[in-house]
Amino acid sequence: MCFGEVLFDLLPMGKVEGGAPMNVAIQLNNLGVSSGMISRVGKDGFGEALISFLQRKGLATNTIQKDSAHHTGIVDVDMSDPTNVRYDIIQPVAYDFIEVTADLIQLVQQAKVFVHGSLIARSETSKNTLLELLEVAQMVVFDVNLRVPHYSQEVLEELLQEADMVKMNEEELETIAEWYDAYDGELKAMQWLKEQFDLQSICLTKGAEGAAFLDDSGFYECAGIEVDVADTIGSGDAFLAGFLSQKLAGKAPQDCLEFACATGALVATFRGGTPKIDEGMVREVLD
Repeated sequence: MCFGEVLFDLLPMGKVEGGAPMNVAIQLNNLGVSSGMISRVGKDGFGEALISFLQRKGLATNTIQKDSAHHTGIVDVDMSDPTNVRYDIIQPVAYDFIEVTADLIQLVQQAKVFVHGSLIARSETSKNTLLELLEVAQMVVFDVNLRVPHYSQEVLEELLQEADMVKMNEEELETIAEWYDAYDGELKAMQWLKEQFDLQSICLTKGAEGAAFLDDSGFYECAGIEVDVADTIGSGDAFLAGFLSQKLAGKAPQDCLEFACATGALVATFRGGTPKIDEGMVREVLD
């Protein structure tokens, strides 16, 4: 189960469905992992369009709440630099008001993995719902995904303490480690963070430079895969979906990491965050 924002990215060429946890859920589904999405949309045209989109992608929508008081989420996207996309995330919107229900608690209890980010914790209502669901989750994957100004050190610490696996990029690792004057290169910072918050594992994405992974069995690295980049929207989300798909299949960390890098690279060759991909397409990138 993935928890968090569903929204429309307003791009220069038009609107595109988005939201990091939604992208993860869709790509997990594309890779053969049964997945669901917990969120909230407004009772408006954008909300109806997002629900139709999720249905077309093969996801159930009974866990998408409808809000009569708040509009569906939107993000103004600046793509003037396609390798460093900028986001203006509108607030407040419907996904800031996700309500906890007995059905959601049961679904999260049953799920093998529960994925969430930090953006959804910017509001008290959705943050409190998240904290209740974290209490019953079997395995918590925290996709840090920092978006200025939609986070605080206090909330990040709370979410890190509840996480089993954390995925972040280089800038996010440096930002968090520097809060404690603990940044002394990537590996040492990852080791410090893992120990500080009693994490099972950390996944570090480095864009075109590849990725790294740290758990109790050791430290693993994967070089970047060269592709023709259309845009990087959703690449990090696809990376996480690729990693989890292999982890759930019982693959070794190095295999998970290489598959994840290939998944992220593949999605970067498309425009938008949720192109239709499958495992065979990822394997072709690896070959």
